[in-house]
Amino acid sequence: MTIKQWNQDERPQEKFSLRGAQALSDAELIALLIRTGTASVSAVDLARQLLTVFGSLRGLMAAEQRALCSHHGVGMVKASKLRATAELAQRLLKERIVRTNPFESAKELDHFLALRLRDSRREIFGCIWLDTRHQIIDFESLFEGTLSGAAVPIREVVIRGLECNAAAVIAVHNHPSGVAKPSSADIVLTSRLQEALALVEIELLDHLIVGEEGSVRLSSLGLLAEPRLG
Repeated sequence: MTIKQWNQDERPQEKFSLRGAQALSDAELIALLIRTGTASVSAVDLARQLLTVFGSLRGLMAAEQRALCSHHGVGMVKASKLRATAELAQRLLKERIVRTNPFESAKELDHFLALRLRDSRREIFGCIWLDTRHQIIDFESLFEGTLSGAAVPIREVVIRGLECNAAAVIAVHNHPSGVAKPSSADIVLTSRLQEALALVEIELLDHLIVGEEGSVRLSSLGLLAEPRLG
């Protein structure tokens, strides 16, 4: 049975119009995005299949284009819509943290970093650039590596900080293993970053490691001088 053959108040589009987005299940909301199913499966049933295959809504929104397209009934157009929706969610959270103090908006910052980095299968190194008042100028993902690590060219980080006219920075990277425990390499990298950035008067306020259960701040472990809140 196609969605058009359903009772009107059960169809996702009509339910959305009458009762709002909150009334729809995850599968129904996804069905509105992908619009169609296959010859034998409705858009809602296809959405349910995707949620099952990828384990959860979070898993689906983190899935790469190739993985989405490998599922029967999902081509480039449907996959692009799903990836675009995930990207918009990240950009919305980014808008909410820009021009805020990361120590005052720590919860929103953690949410943004989790959405951006937590589910990546590769290690990503990024920087939160701050102005003289320690308000966020921007977040950038700078380098991407493999499951085991990302090479971070210190010189390029310094150059990018100067280009952003940053006064301070918070370094960020994820651990694809999900365990946000700093490695010896993380500690060495932090020290090298701190020294190199200090030469151009950019203060490294902290280094955050994003894992499954949230972020760990190296400053809170005594591995970096406590940030000055200014």
